[in-house]
Amino acid sequence: MTMRKKLTLILMAITGVLARGALAQVEAGQAEPVKSQEPPSSQPEIIGTIFASPVPLSNYNFVRSTIAVFGNYWGKEPKNQQELDEAIWEQLVLSFEAFRRNITVTDEELQQQLAQLLEKEKVDFDYKADSQALAKWVSQKTNEPLELFLNQLRHLVQLQKLLNEVKNSFNPLVRNQEVEDRFYAENNHLDLEFAYFKEEKKAWEFFNQARKDKKFWDKAKKDSSQIFRRTSLVTIIFLAEAWKFPKDELYRIAKLPLGTIYKPLPIYNGYVVAKCLNMRLAKPEDFSRQRYIYYDKVLAQKKEEVLREWIRKLKNDAKIQIFKKGG
Repeated sequence: MTMRKKLTLILMAITGVLARGALAQVEAGQAEPVKSQEPPSSQPEIIGTIFASPVPLSNYNFVRSTIAVFGNYWGKEPKNQQELDEAIWEQLVLSFEAFRRNITVTDEELQQQLAQLLEKEKVDFDYKADSQALAKWVSQKTNEPLELFLNQLRHLVQLQKLLNEVKNSFNPLVRNQEVEDRFYAENNHLDLEFAYFKEEKKAWEFFNQARKDKKFWDKAKKDSSQIFRRTSLVTIIFLAEAWKFPKDELYRIAKLPLGTIYKPLPIYNGYVVAKCLNMRLAKPEDFSRQRYIYYDKVLAQKKEEVLREWIRKLKNDAKIQIFKKGG
């Protein structure tokens, strides 16, 4: 398990005077190690290339140690070596791009992030006045020297500044229908009871039987209670994201009388036959008052989607070559 649960890092949208960054220090398009472990006279071991520029093993190990301490802030937590390698190389590409854009981190910005982190951790010392206490705390939390820890923190802030700059350059189109859909998805509540099946054929057989016989549902609950679930009163967006219910079908269910048995629907890893036992629906006048709140939510979501595509394209353009797996 990473130290992410112990070290709560707040990476904010940061602007300010640009200074020298921590990771992607490159000369003439060639990446240099952040904190090289080789003697100055030795040639660094190269683990691969990004944009045809060699990447030293020390850079790879630096990012790997950063993820070990802070977790993977720009994607899912790695569960195996392959996912860890993907996360490391993604950060290496982003760091290279941050250098190309001259995005770096001032000492003031670094201190701001460090102060927020220590405040979350509720430390009982003045880190500015007692650097030895800070070094001891870092060592106890991460088993790392203070200098490495601060370089890792600087690296993360640098990448966040890059992503903020890129994301803020996007201006995706937001349609009124999308805003309205988001409002109702977050404010329409349904309480569903459903029977779950792994096979679609079984779901249709159950549905047809339940439509023919009004007592069939209750009898099936008594005889096969393990296949039934109830959601309680939850939002449409929760049902769509957590259970993978088709959102359009949920809107249709909301328009039907309570207790109506609905046709089989695909959800996460199976099929369900559902009926709504209770609902609480949003009022149109509430949408008029809150429209701009939901406009901002849809815009932010679209920017995140465009950002993910930008990162995918950047990694593809980087033409990553890996000479040695796993550092």
